[in-house]
Amino acid sequence: MATASIYRSRKRPTSSLIQEKFIQCFTDSSQFYIPLSTAFFTPNNASFTSVLQSTAQNLRYLVPSMPKPEFIITPQHESQVQASVICAKRLDIHLRVRSGGHDYEGLSYVSEIESPFVIVDLSKLRSIKVDIQDNSAWVEAGATIGEVYYRIAEKSNIHGFPAGLCTSLGIGGHITGGAYGSMMRKFGLGADNVIDARIVDVNGRVLDRAAMGEDLFWAIRGGGGASFGIILEWKIKLVPVPATVTVFTVTKSLEQGATKLLYKWQTVADKLDEDLFIRVIIQTANAVKNNAKTVTTSYNALFLGNAERLLRVMQQSFPELGLTGKDCTETSWIKSVLYIAGYSSNTPAEILLQGRSTFKNYFKAKSDFVKEAIPETALEGLWKRLLEEDSPLMIWNPYGGMMARISESQIPFPHRQGTKFKIQYLTLWQDEDNNASKHFDWIRRLYNYMAPYVSMFPRGAYVNYRDLDLGMNKNINTSFIEASLWGVRYFKDNFMRLVKVKSRVDPNNFFRHEQSIPPLPVQARY
Repeated sequence: MATASIYRSRKRPTSSLIQEKFIQCFTDSSQFYIPLSTAFFTPNNASFTSVLQSTAQNLRYLVPSMPKPEFIITPQHESQVQASVICAKRLDIHLRVRSGGHDYEGLSYVSEIESPFVIVDLSKLRSIKVDIQDNSAWVEAGATIGEVYYRIAEKSNIHGFPAGLCTSLGIGGHITGGAYGSMMRKFGLGADNVIDARIVDVNGRVLDRAAMGEDLFWAIRGGGGASFGIILEWKIKLVPVPATVTVFTVTKSLEQGATKLLYKWQTVADKLDEDLFIRVIIQTANAVKNNAKTVTTSYNALFLGNAERLLRVMQQSFPELGLTGKDCTETSWIKSVLYIAGYSSNTPAEILLQGRSTFKNYFKAKSDFVKEAIPETALEGLWKRLLEEDSPLMIWNPYGGMMARISESQIPFPHRQGTKFKIQYLTLWQDEDNNASKHFDWIRRLYNYMAPYVSMFPRGAYVNYRDLDLGMNKNINTSFIEASLWGVRYFKDNFMRLVKVKSRVDPNNFFRHEQSIPPLPVQARY
């Protein structure tokens, strides 16, 4: 990880002076007065720690040794977001932006490369306006995707939106990385279904799609968060869902033939009926017979239709799973959201309005895209490695369907035709473990082991599964060459277009972080 040794070197004013100057500027620049006690939280404020930790998901970035912001701003009106940008730029203070706190490397609330920094936390900007007649909704950046789903279902049981499976994701950052979910094979990503947006640019202006232009609108839908401006709200396109959908989870352990079954899944997952999404959750467990450690594979699915048709599809395309009517649960789309998110069957949908993360751990993650089925012998080597770790988790998400029909360059997210599935690797631990390095070492060894079986040239990665092992910017003078190392993994050929957009809309690199899109060097722009 980065350390203080690579902080941007500059003479640091005192914290009190920074706060005083910023508050004066903020008050002068904001059109709406709010009591500073509800908008600014400094380390001396009793609520500072709770606000900082409120939505942060990766506990690694909340330990005492991690850098803390000079203060946190919680805007209650978009003019205060504008004022935050104007004042941070005027006073040369580094800015981080958080909508839901799910950045895997904590980049929305920690800066390990620049100090001082402040956080603009958008959690109070969470308005959702659903227009069923127009098949659309305007959603502010601080709303969670679970809240969005609830408000859509509140108006209609035959409308939905194809975005994340984890319901506490902040929609502002979620869509900037692509936003995949259980309807991606039918409708594509969340970012594929955005029809307008409003952002605050580097000059503090609020721009909609018409004002920002098509290049910038293209870049913010999948080009990664916090490189081009601050998302205020998205206008999303609603999609049709049946009144009745079907869900199931079937689990097979190694002793029950998991290896052969997973190989078969790889050959069919991207070719199944596009109404059917079957992901595989892979983890370790104790075997039933001898209590020895084993690996389980759980086939966790959503089908946009009734159980009768699902069983016909499965019998025709994937009979090896042995799905029966008893495995299937017919339900509403909003209830399927809760099911896929891991809630129990009697959980009321209103829990989505709480916007709370059910997943707070110390963890490290990585990702891959797979284009050819991984052979059984390689899977056996994978099991061996999973059994070595305390709490490993892998999630395999199927592609195909609509994902294969959308061009790689339609939006910055490029992993489309030819991708069978995506792998998410995770290792989790529950305490501030002094031995955290062993978990890092394990997941890096696993990642190296998987190299021959995944995409190559480049080896792809998903930007919303942020991974600083792939490379990172060191300071404001971001190297385009160094950034290309991770940029092409996330965005393939779209990285260069993102760089060109960045060079035009934020040439001085105000919006930056450890893996932000860099502008071209001045001499290379002409």
